[in-house]
Order: sequence, then structure tokens, then C-alpha cells
Amino acid sequence: MDSHIYGVSKQTLFLLTLLCFSVASISALPHQNKTGNSTVTGQMINSNSVLVALLDSHYTELAELVEKALLLQTLEEAVGKHNITIFAPRNEALERQLNPEFKRFLLEPGNLKSLQTLLLFHIIPQRVGSSDWPGHKSNPTRHTTLCNDHLELITKNSGKKLVGSAALTRPNDVTRPDGVIHGIERLLVPQSVQEEFNRRRNLRSISAVLPEGAPEVDPRTHRLKKSEPPVRAGSQPVLPIYDAMSPGPSLAPAPAPGPGGPHHHFDGESQVKDFIQTLLHYGGYNEMADILVNLTSLATEMGRLVSEGYVLTVLAPNDEAMAKLTTDQLSEPGAPEQIIYYHIIPEYQTEESMYNAVRRFGKIGYDTLRLPHKVVAQEADGSVKFGSGDGSAYLFDPDIYTDGRISVQGIDGVLFPEVEKESTSVKKTVSSVKIATTTPRRGKLMEVACRVLGTFGQDSHFTTCQ
Repeated sequence: MDSHIYGVSKQTLFLLTLLCFSVASISALPHQNKTGNSTVTGQMINSNSVLVALLDSHYTELAELVEKALLLQTLEEAVGKHNITIFAPRNEALERQLNPEFKRFLLEPGNLKSLQTLLLFHIIPQRVGSSDWPGHKSNPTRHTTLCNDHLELITKNSGKKLVGSAALTRPNDVTRPDGVIHGIERLLVPQSVQEEFNRRRNLRSISAVLPEGAPEVDPRTHRLKKSEPPVRAGSQPVLPIYDAMSPGPSLAPAPAPGPGGPHHHFDGESQVKDFIQTLLHYGGYNEMADILVNLTSLATEMGRLVSEGYVLTVLAPNDEAMAKLTTDQLSEPGAPEQIIYYHIIPEYQTEESMYNAVRRFGKIGYDTLRLPHKVVAQEADGSVKFGSGDGSAYLFDPDIYTDGRISVQGIDGVLFPEVEKESTSVKKTVSSVKIATTTPRRGKLMEVACRVLGTFGQDSHFTTCQ
């Protein structure tokens, strides 16, 4: 007989204790959501949930923003507590109609809070169907969003339904047991996010003022050094053009400003655009314009140099000449830039000035932006010829563009420095020698042995003598 404790057997008491412990352990375990993270609601997200429908719907841009904003767990908790209503902008509104600067602001890592506020502004923690909209004669209904802001639902006299300032385009587009998704025409921006964006944009537009250093003292006279006299507008730049091209700060004085524009500067960017547009309208120089604009940043660099007071002469190869360039000449990193640099002369030259110079002096060497290489010009057949030999080019279309700052002269060939021509010729000779040495050759000693055996009338067993 089992002993009893207050009328209950020991086995029964043990079973009751084990059952209570198991129930307490199961209730203490946190429930897991679909991502494996524990939630405070204790409810697992169903595959028929409105959140799963949002990720699989045609509002893919909004779903991608929700994932980038790290809001999935927050929305899972909201769905576990109550039904939700999502006002989803169509993809076109987020791809094409959204201000690119504002979209870049939202996707910056430091503005994650603004992105989360913007997305939660589109979600109401209760179910609002299209039939729950107020009539056109009724007052607008006000609902609190998940970001503790308010949205108004309005119906116009024409029957058009609005969510704030956005029109409802697809009512009850996605309906699930725990929520509903309505399609709207554009993104809703809360006032707090708009103010933060305006504040950041205004801060960017403020130009920083460089602090002035302490005055310098001349060690010889123990007096303050006098500052350099101001350079008159329109004078030649003090800084050499090669130093102006180099990145980073320089100790040389700044170049002189040009006389054009409201701030006494040349508008180099518009001048470069004009000469590229002239190349395109002239015809036959599309490849050159494409390299300047699309393949390199040379157009921007040329505009900056002209704005700072420098002058340039561009020797532009036509399309027929550019088509002769091989893949090896363009495959190396920075090859297009180096080719164009060799065709830019940091002087203002016209067809008349260059022709007069070569007629008087025979040969003229012009500096190029590809330091230290020069391009040599000489008179030939009543025109100007650049380079020599097979790599020469003639002045084909003179004075395509001349505005006093930029001069464009069309040539019928692509120019290369003499050093590159020599290196390419050496490569060709080396390759030809390698091809010649690949044929089998017999050594001198083996040739003598074969000849001696032949004189004695003996057949050789060597394979090389066969």
C-alpha cells in the first residue's frame, strides 16, 4: 500500500507536479516569428498575412523600402495586436515621379529615422475599407498612423476618395484577414520629414568660409608680410595649366578670373557645351564628342579650366580616324583620356595662326596637356600637318569652333607621341622574332656530325639527320 499525504498518493502528487512544471515551461517559451526572432505578441506571422501579401504584391518599391528601413518586425508586432491598413504608392510614383534628391536623402544611412517615419505614416493600426470612407457631404475622418501622426480621409463632390493629398487609385487592392492594402497615386510625406529634408538641403547650399590664418612675419625685416596685389580680371592665369589640372591643394596663387559673367568669371561649362554641340551639328565628329561627354570627365575638366581663365585648342579627329583605333589602344585603363590629352593644346590657335607659324619657322612644337609630350606641326601641301610618318594627320576642317577661349580644329587622323610609336614597333619586331625562332633548328655540332657520317657513306640513326 502506498503511503498517503493528506489523502493523496505519492504517484498522483508526482504526476500533478510534473504536469504543472511542463505547462509553465511551455508558456514561458517565446514564440518565434517567420524570421526566427522572438516577438512580444506570441503570434507567428501567417502566410496569408497582409505583410506577406505586401512583399509579393506589385507594390515592390514600397516593400523594398520597408525592408531597408528594418520595419518588418515592427509591422509583425502591429499585425499581432490589431488589423492594419496600408496605403501603398504605385511603383511609378517611387521610381520616376519622386524627386531624386529626396530619394537619395531617404536612403542615406544617417536618415534611417526619417525613412521609418515616412513609411509608418502610410499605415493605420485599424482596418479601414473603401466602404468606411466618409461621404462627400460628411466631414473628413481623422486616423492616427503608426508614427503617431494623423491622416485625413476625404471624399470629394465628384466621388473621388483622398488619403491626405493623394488620390485612392486601387481601393481594397489586397484584402487579408489581418489587414487591407489600398493603392494610392503618390507618396505621402509627413511634415516632420519634409522639414528635416529642407533643413539638410539648406545646410548643403551654404558655402563654407575658409578660415584665415595668422599674419606672417618677414624674418628679415620683422614686419608683416604684405599680401599679393589683386589680379585684374581678364589677365593671364598665374597658375600654370599643368598645376591647375593636378588634384588637391596647391601653394601657387589662384588663377585670374575671367571678365565674363556676373561674378567676373568665364562660364566655361556653357562654352564647352557650345563647342560639343557645334561638333555634333557639324557632322563627322560624333566619336570625339562621345568620348568627351560619356566615356571620360574631360568635358567637365575643360569647363573648369576655361572658367578659371585658361585657353585651349582642340585637335579633333573625325569619325573615320577614330574608327581606325584598335582594341589594344583603347583597352588599357585611362587610354581614352591620354589620347584626348595629347590632342589638347593649352594655347589659343586658329588655322591662320598655325599656318603662318609653320610657313615662317618650318616646324613648330606645341605643348599638350599630356605632359611632357609635344605635337609637332609643319607645312605640307598648303595646309598644316601634325606628326610624321604613318601617324601624321592633316588640318582637315579648320576653325570648326572659335570663341576666343576654345578653338576646335578638325584633323583626319589620331595622333600619338613618338615614344609610343617606337614602343609599338619594338613589340612588332619582337613578336616576329619569336615566330621565327619557333621552327626547329639543329646545333652546329650536330650538323658537323651528320656531315661527317654522310662523307663515310654511313646512315645516321639521329632523328635530326633524317
